[in-house]
Amino acid sequence: MQLGKLVLLPLGAAALLAATYAKPVSAAPFLIVGNDEKLLWDDQGKPVIHPAGKDTVVIMDLADPENPKTVATLPLKNSVIGPPVNVGIDPTNSIALVADSIAVTDDGGKLKMGPDDKVYVIDMKAKPPKLANTITLGKQPSGLCFNKTGSMALVTNRADKTVSVLSIKGTDVKSTDTIDLGGVATSCSFTSDGKHVLVTKFNEGKVSVLDVDGDKVTYTKLDLPTGPWPYNVVAAPSGIALTSDNGNAGNSDGSVDTASVIDTDAKPMRIIDRVVVGDGPEGLAISPKGDIAVSVILAGSNNKPAYYYHRNGYLSVLSIKGKKVTKTGEVEVGGLPEGAAFTPDGRYLYVGNYLDSDLSILKVSRGKITPLKRVKLPGHPGSVGMSEK
Repeated sequence: MQLGKLVLLPLGAAALLAATYAKPVSAAPFLIVGNDEKLLWDDQGKPVIHPAGKDTVVIMDLADPENPKTVATLPLKNSVIGPPVNVGIDPTNSIALVADSIAVTDDGGKLKMGPDDKVYVIDMKAKPPKLANTITLGKQPSGLCFNKTGSMALVTNRADKTVSVLSIKGTDVKSTDTIDLGGVATSCSFTSDGKHVLVTKFNEGKVSVLDVDGDKVTYTKLDLPTGPWPYNVVAAPSGIALTSDNGNAGNSDGSVDTASVIDTDAKPMRIIDRVVVGDGPEGLAISPKGDIAVSVILAGSNNKPAYYYHRNGYLSVLSIKGKKVTKTGEVEVGGLPEGAAFTPDGRYLYVGNYLDSDLSILKVSRGKITPLKRVKLPGHPGSVGMSEK
């Protein structure tokens, strides 16, 4: 989600309270949800900013996927401003990362939002999971992605126009390099072979290609032209990647937008198609099976006066057959849907509904996605991530 032009303010460290927990971790896979309590919208569609201090990160055990069990609720600051990919769990289920992109400060009695610069490291092996460390990166860390082994992560620093490279050894997470992209970096995804990383350059309408060689990451200077305002990028298990081309700087505007299809096997990589998905795509998820994806559509659901307002957003369901991507249907979810994630077996899908403070649980079977139920959350879900096992 975009909130116009952010006002840059002096950054202050947020005091973290002791975490409250529901029960010890018992099984995998795990879902991580970032709840943002700093931003809502009034009936005129205007942003209403609230003081920091009530955000939470929730970790859920999905041993019973239709009945998630909360195993930890951590009082960690995070934000709906930016693509809904600021939380993630590494492939070994050892740690989780939370990028804290936005700070709220008092400027002469008026609350304003500006970039923060923290990333929180959660120890997933602790029973229950707990905050292990806090590291400082560039301004407005927004999107993050892990390599296949969990030894490396990248974080996109939106306001700094950079990407931080992190080395991971258990809960010892350190920044080893900073890559200047020269453009507003919002999200990232490793390709299926692990040799490249795709990074969206939001303002430029491009996706940058980075090369990965061991622990070294290099900007290739190859920028692929997507649709306008690419917010999010996700690589499929093989062959392609998809983007969320938001079309209007992070907001709905009543006009349809697209998903760009990237051929990641081509040399050089290239955009091979664009698929119309709807008005205001932000969240994006591809099944681990590689046969189906969803583009999460805002549909003006946070702007009541707008002619394009809908009470609920929806999922555009995308069929993937080889390198051909086709929209096959739509599934309604809740108000201002943001993050989405498939379970590792591809049989379930979870979508965070920001305005409704809940989670949609959907069943996936033979290319069809069917809503099952909705589960309340302790806040407004701005981001969602899933473990890989």
